[in-house]
Amino acid sequence: MKVRLFHRRLTVSSPRLSIRSALPWPLRWMLAALMLGFSAAVALWAFEIGKGLAGLDGNARQELHELRRQGALLQAQLDKAQSITNISESLLAAERAAQGKLLEQLRRLELDNRSLRDDLGFFEKLLPASATESVAIRGLQAERVSDGQLKWQVLVIQPVKNAPDFNGKIELTFSGTLGAAPWTLSLPGGPQALNFRQYRRLEGIIDLPPQALVKSITAKVMEGAVVRSVQSVKL
Repeated sequence: MKVRLFHRRLTVSSPRLSIRSALPWPLRWMLAALMLGFSAAVALWAFEIGKGLAGLDGNARQELHELRRQGALLQAQLDKAQSITNISESLLAAERAAQGKLLEQLRRLELDNRSLRDDLGFFEKLLPASATESVAIRGLQAERVSDGQLKWQVLVIQPVKNAPDFNGKIELTFSGTLGAAPWTLSLPGGPQALNFRQYRRLEGIIDLPPQALVKSITAKVMEGAVVRSVQSVKL
């Protein structure tokens, strides 16, 4: 019998055991009160933390306002710097334009200087070839400006001081070939009137017939029926 009871206790069919707290109910109420107090303390701590966070949020607004003020100041400085940059670019463009104008003026001065040198070389021919000449021809020249035109130029002088007025005429003759035949051409209208005291410069353009080739030009200065000076130049 005892063996069966011992065996029943060791098997599943043995009776269940229950563990009950040995704390009395006043102590349990005290523990519950302590838990409630702890929860209230945690809630109060959280509330204080929230108030602190709210204070930090106010400081953030102030800092945000300060950052916005500094941003506006930096934007104003940036606009001022951009304005200065635009002014500098405008001044640089104006300086480049001024340099371009100066270069253009320099080119014109160089062309004028070249023209003056040419004129100087031309007027150096004013020097008399001999002291016995009363009228002299200087600087006789011609050049083709197109297929059908020829530009001519001549200078006539009186190589003496206090020369009297000269009243005469000048005749130009152009010689060459037309096709394969000899050919000559005079100024349209015949000899030109020539009136001057110290010197006179004449120039003009004549039209050439097709296939005309000018090889020489001859200038003749006449006073009445007297030939005063003759000069020929080969081209």
